[in-house]
Amino acid sequence: MAETDRSRAFTKNVKRIVVKVGTAVVTGKDGRLALGRLGAICEQLAELNSDGFEVILVSSGAVGLGRQRLRYRQLVNSSFADLQKPQNELDGKACAAVGQSSLMAYYETMFDQLDVTVAQMLVTDKDFRDKDFRKQLSETVKAMMKMRVIPVFNENDAISTRKAPYKDSTGIFWDNDSLAALLSLELKADLLVLLSDVEGLYTGPPSDPNSTLIHTYIKEKHQEEITFGEKSKLGRGGMTAKVKAAVSAAYGGIPVIITSGFAADNIAKVLNGLRVGTLFHQDAHLWAPVVDTTSRDMAVAARESSRKLQALSSEERKNILLDIANALEANEKIIKAENDLDVAVAQQAGYEESLVARLVMKPGKISSLAASIRQLAEMEDPIGRVLAKTEIADGLVLEKTSSPLGVLLIVFESRPDALVQIASLAIRSGNGLLLKGGKEARRSNAILHKVITDAIPKTVGGKLIGLVTSRDEIPDLLKLDDVIDLVIPRGSNKLVSQIKNSTKIPVLGHADGICHVYVDKSCNLDMAKRVVSDAKLDYPAACNAMETLLVHKDLENNGVLNELIHALQASGVTLYGGPRASGKLNIPETQSFHHEYSAKACTVEIVEDVHGAIDHIHNHGSAHTDCIVTEDSEVADIFLRQVDSAAVFHNASTRFCDGFRFGLGAEVGISTSRIHARGPVGVEGLLTTRWIMRGEGQVVDGDKGVAYTHKDLPVLKRT
Repeated sequence: MAETDRSRAFTKNVKRIVVKVGTAVVTGKDGRLALGRLGAICEQLAELNSDGFEVILVSSGAVGLGRQRLRYRQLVNSSFADLQKPQNELDGKACAAVGQSSLMAYYETMFDQLDVTVAQMLVTDKDFRDKDFRKQLSETVKAMMKMRVIPVFNENDAISTRKAPYKDSTGIFWDNDSLAALLSLELKADLLVLLSDVEGLYTGPPSDPNSTLIHTYIKEKHQEEITFGEKSKLGRGGMTAKVKAAVSAAYGGIPVIITSGFAADNIAKVLNGLRVGTLFHQDAHLWAPVVDTTSRDMAVAARESSRKLQALSSEERKNILLDIANALEANEKIIKAENDLDVAVAQQAGYEESLVARLVMKPGKISSLAASIRQLAEMEDPIGRVLAKTEIADGLVLEKTSSPLGVLLIVFESRPDALVQIASLAIRSGNGLLLKGGKEARRSNAILHKVITDAIPKTVGGKLIGLVTSRDEIPDLLKLDDVIDLVIPRGSNKLVSQIKNSTKIPVLGHADGICHVYVDKSCNLDMAKRVVSDAKLDYPAACNAMETLLVHKDLENNGVLNELIHALQASGVTLYGGPRASGKLNIPETQSFHHEYSAKACTVEIVEDVHGAIDHIHNHGSAHTDCIVTEDSEVADIFLRQVDSAAVFHNASTRFCDGFRFGLGAEVGISTSRIHARGPVGVEGLLTTRWIMRGEGQVVDGDKGVAYTHKDLPVLKRT
């Protein structure tokens, strides 16, 4: 089970919860109550109370609130002359006394509006030294819980006997964070939530852009690594005090979450098992390794393993692929079970139909993937092929050879079968690989990754293919331009654009799949209906599915257009028209021609001729795959020559634009780039070149003693 699954599973059994609200949450920058923020928290607690949870509130803010009120009173009671003199610091105990009554008055007013009764509970450190007090405290709280009363605790600073109550960290508790931890242990709570003014515990000051949120605190690892920023200027403790209190409660058996009190629904998110804030738990060290594998470590390990892979013979690399194909088929049931869970969760979460469709691994998919891997294994070994051979001079021969790129980072969404295709291509091409799939396919990706890496021999190592499990790691990986050689994003326009704007590493891929089918006036009607229907309906969510149907104007008058429209509508396709077609066909007008439906829907437009179709494609397409259906070879040639897309077809469905269907064995994606690889990217797209020179001791010496021949030599095919 994944760390995030186990670490949040405890929330299912929570009954009694202690919530501590920090001063920075209770008050605003001016020292006044943050009414809206505090009101939202009260509403959450009231809802929990109504749902049967036993809620205990520990609230800071009295001293700060009292100080603000006493400063106002001091100002009102002072003469102008008094105000010119240095002002004495207000007595903290007096501030606490005045602020406590104001704070409690607010809670009573707010909770009364929510039909909840609250009770003020003021305690001191000295009280907890009395065993009878502790017993009575427990009984009193138990009685209030039965009546659905929310006790509101605060340290009674007004009568505390400590000499410096705002600095003294001795005793049983020393601030409201430690009081909350003590109460959670004393009252046997199931969960402690410490609400702060930041999202949780960071590796450094939250204002530092290099600081990252720690989702699960592991004492053995983090206590020496964290750098704290300045202490809170509003309250007494700050994050240092919260961590100390959280560790105390967690190792006493009470799970603790530090999260932001500024978000309106964070308490509810915690209880729903969502990963917000930082979790402290006594078993945290069992859920994650004490020593993290950093993004750089993962990338370096993939490069080292790729070099071991390249050192193997061609036959040994082939056998690895065959073993993976066999392993996939042997584990088909468990793969299908994990995929079914992903699909069920996605449907329950209300994901779009197109995303769920890409997520599903249909019956026969594993067999199809295994077949494509075997096809890939039987292809000529792509590594070390001599592409050109030149005699530079007598006895000096230069070869241009194929070579792996190095380490690939593939970021993909939804489709778990993509993981298999990409991994097999990486192995065949001798590359190291880092994979980051979408969270919606987490279970499917995890089991597929395990099956594949378990089939890789130990001489190479499973670290050849690393599975990135957290989205938070992507920014770090995109900085590793010295270790990662190519990024291939497979997903939405937004994903591709974000990655291109966030890295110096070359990016290969496409943002959109706006594919067109143009039906010319000289088409064969039956063929046109087959091609159009297949291009849209074979797999509507695919990037090579037709999104726009362009029709020659003459087909409007001879009934062909109506036949095409009827065929699509009869199959459940929702149609949208361009300005010309919407009126003629009585269908809604599309808001944009540049729209990827990824569903049973498409745009229809009428054009003047093949040149009008080409112009439309260049203005609104994505240079992915476009098709013409015509019996006129001259018109077809114009279309094939002039449409500037990665793949251009004549009388064939756009769905053929696929690595497997092209005979590439598989693909890592389809590229609309014009540099390096274009169209379906198979093994060839994952290779670069190296120059190998063999000589007999030649030196340049100012080119005096070299007679250059620069003669092309025949390249012998490998057997």
